[in-house]
Amino acid sequence: MTVQKLALSLLFAASAVAAQAAPTAQAILAASDAVRNPDKPFSLTVALVEYKGGKQTDGNTLNVYSKADANSGQFRSMIRFVAPVRDANKLMLKNGNDLWFYDPSSKASIRLSPQQRLLGQASNGDVVTVNLAKDYKAELAGEETVQDGERQQRKCYKLALVGVAVDVTYNKIEMWIDVASSRPVKARFYTESGQLLKTAYYRRYQKELGVERPTEAVIIDGLDPNWVTVMRYSDYAYREIPEAWLQRDYLPRFKPE
Repeated sequence: MTVQKLALSLLFAASAVAAQAAPTAQAILAASDAVRNPDKPFSLTVALVEYKGGKQTDGNTLNVYSKADANSGQFRSMIRFVAPVRDANKLMLKNGNDLWFYDPSSKASIRLSPQQRLLGQASNGDVVTVNLAKDYKAELAGEETVQDGERQQRKCYKLALVGVAVDVTYNKIEMWIDVASSRPVKARFYTESGQLLKTAYYRRYQKELGVERPTEAVIIDGLDPNWVTVMRYSDYAYREIPEAWLQRDYLPRFKPE
């Protein structure tokens, strides 16, 4: 083999190894999903607090029960309102991309949009468990060093996400994912026309069900940076979630305990 052929052979081999080692954008997104979401049926508590100009203006607490669909891999979720008292025992059900709201006082269930605001900057779609890699096509936009929610610099993959279905919560998302740990660091959410809706920072990582997960998301309005909603996650637990809980017809009979 000539020196030139040997050099070309080594170059091709090195390129092949590099291509094999480099993760795809979809794989990076799926790895970040695994950081956010447990791999078995689980429950948790979500507390939402709204601030305007640094002062708390509203808040509520939810219990979330989530289970991945065996076929699609996407989560189905039952959400029970715990507080304030006026909303206690109201329910939301996500099955596929269908979202239903049930009020026990009226005994009526109505279809909801995941884009509708639940509290402050948190939409209905923000509180249900979602595998983004199932709902979005990801493209790698490069690598950037950004400041995280703890004011630390993180080397991140920057992903551009576009929804693959018309009923996803957001049409477009920019997401920064830590290169070393696959942790979601920051995300920007956009309308179809490209208007910035809000920016979220994922922070306060703690070990929950065996994995370091974000226990807080800080969501900042796209137009008014003084309008902030904080989502806090606690009480993670693996648990059995009956199939009946995830059916719309079962909403009037739902009892979590």
